[in-house]
Amino acid sequence: MTAMRLYDAHNHLQDERFNTPHDLLLAACSKAGIEKMVVNGSCESDWPAVLDLARQYPAVVPSFGYHPWHLHECTGQWQENLAKCLDAIPSAVGEIGLDRWKQGLDWLPQEEAFVIQLRMAAQRRLPISIHCLQAWGPLLDVLRSEPPLPAGFLLHSYGGPPEMIQPLAKLGAYFSFPGFFAQDRKSRQRETFRHVPRDRLLIETDAPDQSLPASLATHPLTDGAGNALNHPANLAATYQFLATFLGEPQLAERVEANFLRLFGGVLKSSPG
Repeated sequence: MTAMRLYDAHNHLQDERFNTPHDLLLAACSKAGIEKMVVNGSCESDWPAVLDLARQYPAVVPSFGYHPWHLHECTGQWQENLAKCLDAIPSAVGEIGLDRWKQGLDWLPQEEAFVIQLRMAAQRRLPISIHCLQAWGPLLDVLRSEPPLPAGFLLHSYGGPPEMIQPLAKLGAYFSFPGFFAQDRKSRQRETFRHVPRDRLLIETDAPDQSLPASLATHPLTDGAGNALNHPANLAATYQFLATFLGEPQLAERVEANFLRLFGGVLKSSPG
């Protein structure tokens, strides 16, 4: 039987909380069948680490962006620095987004930075990874008011309402399911994924965050202080959970086709 090829649509492998060498993390991922993973930078300070990982490991698909939680860190040259990263290696744009859930975030700077990065992605015809919390209406408004995004975009850990799936899909959205939605208290988010078109469905770990329930995690991991982390190799368990939940025995093949459709332009441009 042919082994399944798995694709992590969104993680943060560069995160300093990982207390395990990248060689070991990626060896476990390879053994689990993971072909590619999109590693998302969130601010200027971690973009170089994402770039280094992409240059060292063929499985890494780099993505660079300013996350709304980190905009207070941006320098006056952030746009130039982002452009340098995007020009340095075939990559996606992200993680970018809008957030009305986290306290203390100014709205106007978020929206301004989000629009700037959308336009950079559109001009370069690059896929985008979008974070959105409690801002689905404003997100849809911005996306509708901006030029089309020719390469499409990922709504990572989609937690919006079912009725927004079709309007967002018409604009080029893909919807990514994290293992965290297997938690008992996330039944609403799980049910929403029954409405996602199968040709727009992706799967992610968001490692080191958004862990599966401990009973499902196949690769337990902790940081230096003993706090639980999500190992990126838990992606295989997330695939298995979602395939059972949706009654989709061919889920891996569907997700592979979707991943390659969204990120294929980046992969074709990559050396090797």
